[in-house]
Amino acid sequence: MTLRYSPLSRTAKTGDQVEVTITYMEQQSRPALAPAPPAGRGKAALLRAENPPVHYYRYLYGLIGGPHNWVSRRKLTDEDLAAIIRHEEVYLYILYIDGVPAGMAEIDARARDTHELKFFGLAPDFTGKGLGRFFLSNILDLVWSRNPPRVRLETCTLDHPAALPLYQKLGFSVIGRRQGFVEVLPPPDVSSS
Repeated sequence: MTLRYSPLSRTAKTGDQVEVTITYMEQQSRPALAPAPPAGRGKAALLRAENPPVHYYRYLYGLIGGPHNWVSRRKLTDEDLAAIIRHEEVYLYILYIDGVPAGMAEIDARARDTHELKFFGLAPDFTGKGLGRFFLSNILDLVWSRNPPRVRLETCTLDHPAALPLYQKLGFSVIGRRQGFVEVLPPPDVSSS
């Protein structure tokens, strides 16, 4: 099955329902060692945000997920969101390039039998620069350091077109697909955060 990844149509309006294909993926063993950051891309740092402020999480989620219409966390109250992102078994990692947030990854390790990569992505200014493989490899190394039986994630056709091939290159297998609908939300305001 060939999936067509595409950004939201210019004709899609806030409140519209757009059809997506959701792909569920699983990895059952640790992938090869993480590569070094691509040469000439600046100084890279990967840091865990411990007990992140809700406003900072919302900023990152909007910056990175906005172009792909990530919606689930945008609909949560601050209290409900804080309960998730500040849980001791939920890990938020930020990729910084030259001191600037360039990507985020959220690992949900609350279930002992399956750890989930809930959110993963790069900020628009940092896509297409060879950072995705470096970032994802390092995140997977962190996940597997906890020795889960499996790691799962889901992606959809609104995500970056390189997402699914990258997950497959790093050892994820497709375990299911389904059609669904996502509500188009207004773009998040990340300019003042």
